[in-house]
Amino acid sequence: MTNNAKSFPYWLAGIAFTFFIALLGYLLALVPGFQPVGQLACAIVIAVLYRQLFGYPEILRAGITFSTKKLLRFAIILYGLKLNINTIFQDGIGLLFRDAIVIVFAIGLMMLLAKAWKADQNISFLLGVGTGICGAAAIAAVAPIIKTKDEDTAISVGIIALMGTIFAIGYTLIKPLLPFTAIDYGIWSGISLHELAHVAIAAEPAGEEALAMALLAKLGRVFLLVPFCFLLIYFLKFKRSEEQTQEKIEFPWFLLGFILMSMLGSYVLGSIFPLPVKLLEGVSTATTWILTAAMVGLGLNVSLRDLRTKALKPFITIGITSICLSIFAYFII
Repeated sequence: MTNNAKSFPYWLAGIAFTFFIALLGYLLALVPGFQPVGQLACAIVIAVLYRQLFGYPEILRAGITFSTKKLLRFAIILYGLKLNINTIFQDGIGLLFRDAIVIVFAIGLMMLLAKAWKADQNISFLLGVGTGICGAAAIAAVAPIIKTKDEDTAISVGIIALMGTIFAIGYTLIKPLLPFTAIDYGIWSGISLHELAHVAIAAEPAGEEALAMALLAKLGRVFLLVPFCFLLIYFLKFKRSEEQTQEKIEFPWFLLGFILMSMLGSYVLGSIFPLPVKLLEGVSTATTWILTAAMVGLGLNVSLRDLRTKALKPFITIGITSICLSIFAYFII
């Protein structure tokens, strides 16, 4: 029997291990008080705690790495089904301009503050991207392009999930105090909150119209993820050519899959080939589970010794950036 054959059960066990912790995160998210936090953030916390208490499960490394690298990209591809391009072109063109401004504002302010306070540049950039575009999905898409460490990616996802949850709950609490119509409140939530889930949490109490507008505004930011990634690749290539470095930038092929799935979901599924709603909901649920398992793999690479020094300043910086973004979005509606 070859070494590969012998290692196959451990490879499979490593993948299963990431899904097991994803299951624990799902169960924890059902506990009252943890529901707004969500499965993704709960699973990452469990993975990080496991690493600190029991160490990294070296025998399962191959499977965990597969979840971290391959399943992560697969989840991003499936995430494309959540983006209805047709809806954006029909109803959301006016919002796209504001979405673009929001992205530039969030990333620009985050990096300015990070530079001023000497915060970790990679984590700060990932948090800026997550704040400006679409949370964990944006971080997962950008991380391979700038070649961040798995630990930095996991820290960024954990912070963005926590910060987004805090702000989503905060939005629902201050909603009665704001001079907004339901639609304006929905747009404000959609162009300023971090994740799709956070937008839904904040906008749902304001009614169906508010929720629809919030999701439309948020989907515009998701739509801009792809052009942003290509611009980032061009910028990095230009910068490295000026610095005369030979390091290659890998083309993110999974983004083409993201675009393909978006086109498929927007123009084929549901119109030419109608699919049951339950099936589409099942794919969406599977996407969440796969993304969570991938993030568990990242969480297992986090060392809390480094967390104190690397994450504190970015955490404070994203808090200030998120507050400023909410205020900025308030005035551009």
